[in-house]
Amino acid sequence: MRMLSLVVAATLTFGAAARADVSGDTIKIGVLGDQSGGFSYLAGKHAVEAAQMAVDDFGGKVLGKPVVIVAADHQNKADIAASISRKWFDVDGVDAIADLTGSAVALAVQEVARPRGKVLLISGAATTELTGKACSPTSSQWSWDTYSYAKAAASQIAKLGGTTWFFLTTDYAFGHSLQKDVTHFLEQSGGKVLGGVRFPFGVSDFSSFLLQAQASKAKVIGLATSGSDLLNAIKQAREFGIVQSGQQLASLVMFINDVEGLGLDVAQGLTLTTSFYWDQNDEARAWAKRFMERSGGFIPNFSTAGTYASVLHYLKAIEAAGTDDGKAVAAKMRDMPVNDFYNKNVKIRMDGRVLHKNYLMQVKSPAESKYRGDFYKVLSEMSGDESYKPLAESECPLVLNK
Repeated sequence: MRMLSLVVAATLTFGAAARADVSGDTIKIGVLGDQSGGFSYLAGKHAVEAAQMAVDDFGGKVLGKPVVIVAADHQNKADIAASISRKWFDVDGVDAIADLTGSAVALAVQEVARPRGKVLLISGAATTELTGKACSPTSSQWSWDTYSYAKAAASQIAKLGGTTWFFLTTDYAFGHSLQKDVTHFLEQSGGKVLGGVRFPFGVSDFSSFLLQAQASKAKVIGLATSGSDLLNAIKQAREFGIVQSGQQLASLVMFINDVEGLGLDVAQGLTLTTSFYWDQNDEARAWAKRFMERSGGFIPNFSTAGTYASVLHYLKAIEAAGTDDGKAVAAKMRDMPVNDFYNKNVKIRMDGRVLHKNYLMQVKSPAESKYRGDFYKVLSEMSGDESYKPLAESECPLVLNK
């Protein structure tokens, strides 16, 4: 009888261990982002809140073990981000890293995570290299990338009659890449680039550039820039009466928080691309209301929503895999469809690309807006398969070596 009891006890112990194969008896998720620099108002503490909200909504535990969020500021420096991630993985027992605002940062951390088999949940970086040459079997890219936003803007605006473009492009790699991608998709759609001008980062006076854009008679002025440069260009375009005179402003990268900061009187008529709008359906509105209550009224943007969605899906995958082993969990994440308040049966491809829908939006006028955050009207939408770089064009070794 005693022997039988020991066997039963051993069996139960083994079964419990098998059901809860968790290193360190805790799931640790690090949110590594810009907490103090130029992107902190778009993600920063709000990305941390989004990750914590996903953990809370999941119940705070997975496989019977507590889930803990830790956070750090990478200061928009790749070397600092790499150093933090090494310590997190090697010393502090962090299982996965989320957010990763900034492409250079995300690429650096991906090089740290790949050989360690650690999971990255990237919602704050836009470079397609993350799912291209630098892809990893344990990383996934959420929310957006430059390819999808350029394609949606160029192809969908061209379908609506915006077939001639003039570019205002910030003179560094980010701006050059955006203009190149938009030009490619515009020409594929039968459109034409009439000209463009490059300007240095941080310029304050856009008058000469806007005069050239007006003189080109292009139907669309494409703004291949971001941050304060983008906002200054839009403000001054309003002063020049560009939209009022019939030309269209197309922002290639813009957050809803920027629209609110500008005000609808300035931003009205602007077109932009997004993979998430808080007011897009009842579920998104309910989630956004809860998030705004937690975050002091911050309207969630596509990056914030992507952080929440990625962490929630990661926890679901741990539960389904029965382990927190990075490679097993990442494989399970790809096997399982993504389902939340705005993703419905969305796939994660083998290269790590999450196939969100994308929407071409137009900013409403003040008269059209009925409440705070009622900023957009949908002009068109694209499926994930239509939006993102096809696997047939992929440079990801996971795809090429399949």
